Amino acid sequence: MADLGPDLGKVPVTIVTGFLGAGKTTLISHLIRHAGGRRLAVVVNEFGTLGVDGDILQSCAIPDCPAENIVELANGCICCTVADDFIPTVERLLALEPRPDHILIETSGLALPKPLLKAFDWPAIRSRITVDGVLALADAEAVAAGRFAPDPVALDAQRAADPGIDHETPLAEVFEDQLACADMVLLTKADLAGPEGLARARAAITALAPRAIPVIELAEGVVDPRVILGLDAAAENDLAARPSHHDGQDDHEHDDFASIVVTLGAITDPDALARAIETLARDHAVLRVKGHAAVAGKPMRLLVQAVGTRLRQSYDRPWRPQDPRETRLVVIAEREALVSEAIEAVLRAVPQQEAVQAG
Repeated sequence: MADLGPDLGKVPVTIVTGFLGAGKTTLISHLIRHAGGRRLAVVVNEFGTLGVDGDILQSCAIPDCPAENIVELANGCICCTVADDFIPTVERLLALEPRPDHILIETSGLALPKPLLKAFDWPAIRSRITVDGVLALADAEAVAAGRFAPDPVALDAQRAADPGIDHETPLAEVFEDQLACADMVLLTKADLAGPEGLARARAAITALAPRAIPVIELAEGVVDPRVILGLDAAAENDLAARPSHHDGQDDHEHDDFASIVVTLGAITDPDALARAIETLARDHAVLRVKGHAAVAGKPMRLLVQAVGTRLRQSYDRPWRPQDPRETRLVVIAEREALVSEAIEAVLRAVPQQEAVQAG
């Protein structure tokens, strides 16, 4: 390895984890715009083949976090591709001039954070970076509704009585592992949950967490960076306090989940697209839809972000000359529920501009 010169101190890394649609990209976009003079770099790990999150973040790049400091790993879960993707990416970021002051890592919604923490012990990077903190984003409304562990006490009692039976869904395991690794929990979409929902969400997190973890509430990703950056947790040295359902396993697979990419022409009715996405969540058990749409007659790209039946659409930027004017959506579901033909049929029923389709 080339001489790195004098020790300039370890670069702090914040891992931003959380369930699908919890608001990780929104939070990182806010941090990019309010970096407080820090030179930031961002690693985005997208689940699926369409790099929506990286594109969103690059569109809000600023001098303290230029586009070349935003790197996307789109070909697999970061915790499963450490040697091939993560380590070389970190080395490239550390070689930048000027070197970043802080690195943000947005994991995929399905990533287990503990294998990623273990990667910080690799000789190539251990002396150069440290995990400043792990932030677990949790959708307050969803947690309040008990979608991950409706009765944690009863669930634990069942597991203790019959350890050979797994009473949890794969989604619940992912959520609990992310929570168990956290140094801080950010309850997102607090405005939608309301006071009673927030109280229920806090109670659920307290019941699930293996230790006392600070919980803060936020909406639209807005939080003072001083609260969540600079935690100095050195989480890579504290693995024993961060239990995982997968402790003792060398790796994990995401066989419980699958994704497809559906490409359409320019749509003529965004409301019809919204109804189609609602149908996918209601009738086809689709967990997540994300991507962008071309809308006939509109110079701006329509950004699409859906979690279940909750959909957000906004025009994020003008189409670039080199961009294909098409609609591209990533659809994620549990593998047994994902029937490609049925999902594509629902989306292809959305009215489209024939001239664009033909082209």
